Amino acid sequence: MKKSALISTVAIVCIIAGLFIWYFNTASGQRTVKSWKSNNSGGIERIVKVYSNEGKLIEEYEGKIDIQDTEYGNKVLFDLNGKRVVIYNATVVTEEK
Repeated sequence: MKKSALISTVAIVCIIAGLFIWYFNTASGQRTVKSWKSNNSGGIERIVKVYSNEGKLIEEYEGKIDIQDTEYGNKVLFDLNGKRVVIYNATVVTEEK
């Protein structure tokens, strides 16, 4: 391999590595890493509160939870203690412990 080709290859690898380091130090990159961890470990320790349209607390869940919402925002689902929980048309607030 010629010296100029080697230098070009090293430069490209350094640029790509720099972009990865930059991205994963942004807020968006950190959210991506947290999502990967949540998906691969079965969730994150969270408290999930479900409120009615009038603002009354209906239910509260606590545990290792991986939240999945729908594109239209009218359904949230997650598994907790081996059981599927599906919530329709309510306000759902999730808080990481």
